[in-house]
Amino acid sequence: MARARASVADPFCPVHDAIGVLQGKWTLHIVHALMEGPLGFNELARAIGGCNPSTLVQRLDTLVGLDLVARKVEASSPPRTLYSLTTAGAALQPVVAAMDQWGRRHLRKERVQAVRKTVRPARQR
Repeated sequence: MARARASVADPFCPVHDAIGVLQGKWTLHIVHALMEGPLGFNELARAIGGCNPSTLVQRLDTLVGLDLVARKVEASSPPRTLYSLTTAGAALQPVVAAMDQWGRRHLRKERVQAVRKTVRPARQR
């Protein structure tokens, strides 16, 4: 398998840049939730849980700008905004499925929870 690498002349590296897009906090949670179908802002916020509204707006704006998510404003009273995956966003389904399969195979709930407990206090300092 050929590996794409960035160079000084062309700094684009598909793997590096894809990781840069997808590693944003809440990004994959949003994509995963939208795989079930279009959602309004509040429905999406509830589906992913724990993301503050301003962060959700920022992540959605980024995903819309990258053409991974489509934003549609319905002409109703009050107006309703629906978010859905574009073709490019839906193409992430195998990536999310692979992450699910990997997590089920290699991660254990108790171990992840134990690591979270030891890491969080250090971050709060």
